[in-house]
Amino acid sequence: MLPVDGRQLENVKGELLKLKKKETADCQLWQKVARTEEQINSLLTVMAQRGQKRTAEETEEQRNRGLSHMAQRGLERKTEVNRRTKK
Repeated sequence: MLPVDGRQLENVKGELLKLKKKETADCQLWQKVARTEEQINSLLTVMAQRGQKRTAEETEEQRNRGLSHMAQRGLERKTEVNRRTKK
């Protein structure tokens, strides 16, 4: 085994510390990426729910519009029948 002087030992310790810091930074980056993916998935879920709600509201509006038209036609027919009856 070769003898190791103090300077070489300090250099090795310094390199080891750099590697540990880089590993910590990489770990934090991956955690951030994972959080970001979770946030994106959450937003996509919310957007999908809003789309479904909007579709349901549009369907309800269409149904109400149809009922309104039916009621209006019924009143028009009733008025027409009353007009014919009075003549």
